[in-house]
Amino acid sequence: MAVPTKGSDGVDTSEHVWNCPFDFAEGLEFDPLLRQLMTEAPVARVRMSYGSGTAWLVTRYEDVRTVTTDRRFSRAAVAGRDFPRMTPEPIVQSESINLLDPPASNRLRRLVSQAFTAPRVEAMKATTQRIVDGLFDEMTAHGSPADLVKHLSAQLPLTTICEVLDIPADDRTELRRRVVAMASTTAETKDLAVQAKAELRAYFADLTRRRRASPGEDLISSLATARDGDDVLGADELTVMAMVLLMTGHDTSTYQLSNLTYTLLTHPKQLALLRARPELLPQAVEELLRYIPFRKGVGIPRIATEDVELGGVTIRAGDAVHVSYLAANRDPGRFERPDELDFERPASPHMTFGWGAHHCIGAPLALMEIQLALGTMLRRFPGLRLAVPAAEVRWNAESIWRYPHELPVAW
Repeated sequence: MAVPTKGSDGVDTSEHVWNCPFDFAEGLEFDPLLRQLMTEAPVARVRMSYGSGTAWLVTRYEDVRTVTTDRRFSRAAVAGRDFPRMTPEPIVQSESINLLDPPASNRLRRLVSQAFTAPRVEAMKATTQRIVDGLFDEMTAHGSPADLVKHLSAQLPLTTICEVLDIPADDRTELRRRVVAMASTTAETKDLAVQAKAELRAYFADLTRRRRASPGEDLISSLATARDGDDVLGADELTVMAMVLLMTGHDTSTYQLSNLTYTLLTHPKQLALLRARPELLPQAVEELLRYIPFRKGVGIPRIATEDVELGGVTIRAGDAVHVSYLAANRDPGRFERPDELDFERPASPHMTFGWGAHHCIGAPLALMEIQLALGTMLRRFPGLRLAVPAAEVRWNAESIWRYPHELPVAW
């Protein structure tokens, strides 16, 4: 819904503010409000459920690319602001790489990227495959039907990232609880989110201190000892980076494994194509990632550091600017037939892992994990299907993430 707003002098202007709770949670259907904004106001002023004031929301692919690469839009300027957002408590940490601009962010990315080189990710494949095989062994022993969330999605990403970080098995369930609490969009959970954030930080401050003093073969130790010349990660930087790795390495992959499987099982023609041509798996995964609205709304905004003309609108210095990667992935100006799932679509970069200086550093690990899981699942369960009608699958409605609570499958 759009409502008129007034300037500082009280005079009505032609600018409108869209009320955007971004609370749509009907399966994996595309948010109709977001689609309306794409059509009617691709650069729109929005008001969100939490935070002060309003922000601009940019939805076209090329405009999103501009905001995420133009130095006139600053993530660092977000620090300390009560910016418009979806959660009662900001998820991002003040020292996070997500709140740095180039060239400051380049330093951290150079150090952190050493942990995600192609050889390192390749070396993680054997461990990931072992975990996948074990989980599917347990699902097979359980018998058909089974809940894929319980047997795969809720376990694989958490187990993998915790093994990569060498987090003790006894700590993992509690860490997951804290991560989930931070992503809640309900006002009643704000105190729990604040507490969970503080507890995670304290846990990783202690863990990273011990790894720096006595490094091992794990990813945190690699980050603690990574050097760019004489430069190393500071104590707070290492703590926050370890937190970010747990959260992104667990959250996105956990929910996407369920979402990708559900989408495959509800698109029989594309599923049959993939089963007939398994070599299509890498590009099928990229297309699934483009197609699926894996979260609600938006993430961390940027702040305009000077007046900028964008999409026929003047964004003033000091204005907060959100981008929608979900909308960019469905932009008909970039993708032909964007609302269709097409595993033979010509390659074109999607924005599910972000863009520019804040493209997800851990994307290679997530892609490896998803491809191994889906490839193994299709081989071991060639007759996999939903065990209930699609309309009976229950979907989460209280988080920034979109995913099924359970995914009953049969084979």
